[in-house]
Amino acid sequence: MATAAQRRIKSVSYAKYGYIFVAPFFIVYFIFMLWPLIETFMLAFHGNGNTPKLDEAGTSINCFVGLDNFKTILFGGTDFKSMGIHERFVRCMGNTVIIWGGNFIPQIALSLLLAVWFTDMRVKMPGKGFFKVVMYMPNIITAASVAGLFLSLISNSPYSVANNLLDKLEVSAPGFYNFIEGITPDAMVKDGDFFFSSDKWASRVIIMFIQVWMWFGNTMIMLMSGIMSINGSLFEAAEIDGANSRQTFWRITLPLLKSIMVYTLLTSMIGGFQMFDIPYMYRTGSTLNQYTETAAVFIYDMFHANFASPSYGYSASASVILFVITSILGAMVFYVQRDKHAIEIKKKRKQAMKEAKKKAAQGGGLGL
Repeated sequence: MATAAQRRIKSVSYAKYGYIFVAPFFIVYFIFMLWPLIETFMLAFHGNGNTPKLDEAGTSINCFVGLDNFKTILFGGTDFKSMGIHERFVRCMGNTVIIWGGNFIPQIALSLLLAVWFTDMRVKMPGKGFFKVVMYMPNIITAASVAGLFLSLISNSPYSVANNLLDKLEVSAPGFYNFIEGITPDAMVKDGDFFFSSDKWASRVIIMFIQVWMWFGNTMIMLMSGIMSINGSLFEAAEIDGANSRQTFWRITLPLLKSIMVYTLLTSMIGGFQMFDIPYMYRTGSTLNQYTETAAVFIYDMFHANFASPSYGYSASASVILFVITSILGAMVFYVQRDKHAIEIKKKRKQAMKEAKKKAAQGGGLGL
């Protein structure tokens, strides 16, 4: 028999201290993340002004509008304020997909190539640690600083590096501008365009380049961690069997990087659909470039464009739509990349357990 003192000692629980330590995180998360998310969903079903609707008698009525905001954004509206909302949202979603795809494909290709080089013991590259640090550094620079940097390099100012370079080329080779249609020294960036003020792809390409330059180092580090987690005996066995670097990559490295590649795709897709800072800040003046305006820029502009009559409902509805689209795409990625063999084994195990229970039940009934 245990004594009273022993029973008291066994009943002491330190779990409450764990809850105390994690409580600040949940409090901050609820205040700054969860509650704004709930408020966004609530706001999506309400009106768009900061003044409540009034009935015929001038009495304030509920601003609840149901699915009207979603209908306007997805299918278009008829009133003056909602005209053009649908077309603008569709254009912004198209810009978002194009810019994200245009920066993710070269980013993953470059990051994977560098990750394989830095982890391959057969590649004798001096200064690997230095190159890793240098390539990761753009990721720790704020987006505002990056946008300012590129605006100072390529802008419609006569003091920009690109304009000065073109001026020198024109001086050394008169008639140089005639070979490049549409370029003038003072029209390098016009309303956010890059080099060609009338070319929509030029302005998108510079945003793609900035995104690749900022994020390929972070993607490279994640892929390197995935490669380094692969059992080294597999690479040793492949080398003993005479496999070259290309065969090792396609037969061992790439298939075993499936999980980390899916994670990279999901995180990049979520970040890409939320892309805001670079497309919004990389412009001259206050006019947004219609070719680089993303969905996040649309949401922000709907909320802040006109403080006298802000479109709260449209902004919140667009946020909810973006959340749903991202969730669906994420679920599709998980569904396509699921381990079919493991799922099949799990189904067979469940079926075997059901049959075993059924036989046991039948045997018990006969025994009785």
